[in-house]
Amino acid sequence: MYSETVMDHFTNPRNVGEMEDADAVAEVGSLACGDTTKIFLRIKDNIIEDVKFKTFGCGAAIASSSMATELVKGKSLEEAAKISTQDVVEALGGLPTQKVHCSVMALDALRKAIEEYNSN
Repeated sequence: MYSETVMDHFTNPRNVGEMEDADAVAEVGSLACGDTTKIFLRIKDNIIEDVKFKTFGCGAAIASSSMATELVKGKSLEEAAKISTQDVVEALGGLPTQKVHCSVMALDALRKAIEEYNSN
């Protein structure tokens, strides 16, 4: 059902945790399944220097959050905001159709954190 990459990011998530000195923090949730994702960003010179996440949810939600953080680390805010659901799903080697919404949640949290940062 899940690719080897999904299972790896679920069992060994990258960038998991909280960041006390984050420049931006955002949390989103899915009413459909009750999952939540919180993203922490450290930004320097418009570049995402570090990113952490905490996700409460299924394996696909955790794997998607892990992969999304890997895809944005080192990118400019503009580049990070352009990463799509399809980019995350492809990087994971695919997700079952009913689990694609999990990758949307991670990106929604990321975009919300970027918006918060840009509004300050």
